[in-house]
Amino acid sequence: MNKKRIAESAAGQYVAGRSHGVRNIDLSSAQSASSEIARDINRDIVLEFIRFRQPVSRVDLSRLSGLQPSTISAIVEELIEEKWVKEGAVVQGARGRPSTMLSVNSDLVTLALDLRPDRAIVAIIDLSGRFLAHETVVLLSDPKAAIARIVERMRQLRKQHSDKSFEGVGVSVPGRVHPVTQRILMAPNLKWHNFDLKGALEADLGLQVEIDNDANACLTSELWNGRLEGVKNAVLVAISEGVGTAILAGGQLQSGFNGLAGEFGHIPIDATGPLCGCGQRGCWETFASSRAALRIYQELAPKAPASNIQELLRMAEEGDAAAEKAVFRQAKALGQGLRLITAALSPELILITGEITSCWKKFGPTVEKELEDAMLVKPAPRLAIAGDGYLARLSGASAMLLQRHASYHRSTHPTRARKRVPKKVAGRKK
Repeated sequence: MNKKRIAESAAGQYVAGRSHGVRNIDLSSAQSASSEIARDINRDIVLEFIRFRQPVSRVDLSRLSGLQPSTISAIVEELIEEKWVKEGAVVQGARGRPSTMLSVNSDLVTLALDLRPDRAIVAIIDLSGRFLAHETVVLLSDPKAAIARIVERMRQLRKQHSDKSFEGVGVSVPGRVHPVTQRILMAPNLKWHNFDLKGALEADLGLQVEIDNDANACLTSELWNGRLEGVKNAVLVAISEGVGTAILAGGQLQSGFNGLAGEFGHIPIDATGPLCGCGQRGCWETFASSRAALRIYQELAPKAPASNIQELLRMAEEGDAAAEKAVFRQAKALGQGLRLITAALSPELILITGEITSCWKKFGPTVEKELEDAMLVKPAPRLAIAGDGYLARLSGASAMLLQRHASYHRSTHPTRARKRVPKKVAGRKK
């Protein structure tokens, strides 16, 4: 990876290409560049190089990062002690002493939870993003009863993988989460308003829990896995029961004042449209979501309703005329609504994730055409799909947890004090 890019990501404050003048500093939250901050940044850089270049030696890390060998040795020993990194084979080079290769610790894993209105998907994912297990749990309407089912399944998965060390639980939810309290603020399709999901899971599992909006989690996954190298301004649009968006601006994820930034799905585009779960009529998601496609199909073929979006997409791929028309209308509404994003944020890249991406070859061109036609000034931003529509939220939940735990720099959580996770809470082995 590019060294400057890693340093920017780790520090969260670096401004590339700045030439003259004085940078705007908010003195109410400014933090001087102490040796501790520099050490944190160097630690993040080294861990990133190990993740993306593994297996790699200490000598190679010094060469790649530009850090002194003594600094590399100290950081690596810390990462090994914390179980993020492990030593592997000893390799003899052409000259000099043999080198011990380093890689991320495959025995350190996360539990990931993707909450949907009607079901939850739980998984175990390792540091390299590999799925060791994933299962679906049918949700009950009462959140406490639903969490009891989820916890029971997670405990069984932990027993089945008792040789692993669990770092915590990453949770993706179809709604907005307060960035400090991590309480669910708004989830119209889930209807768990202000429920203390974090507290309930931590009390039952004894693991630290990190929660975020599903779109934010998916965008975090793209960043964590290095798929947005060089991209500074992007928007990810998550299509499922609703429409969620995540914003990358200036290389940083934006959550806004109270975590509600990016709710484009709940911007009304037709005052006479269907009633949205948020209480308004004609919100973008009432035309562009998976639920919208199912509603349209039911209107077109009332005697043969599709039971879920996967079935509808399969029928559309097989040539069912009503199913095709319903998904094309969804795709058109999706493309038209992207004008909200391009006009407000002017991103260089728009990523789409969700069920519709499984048929992107058929319906993607419609989205692209509507995006092009709706531009205030051309060219349009690049449009691409992100991740597997089924697993993207789980990958994102795991990546979000790991990113927050791996980086101790205060810019990661500007509103929260930096603290280490006690090993007995994080569920690591002694």
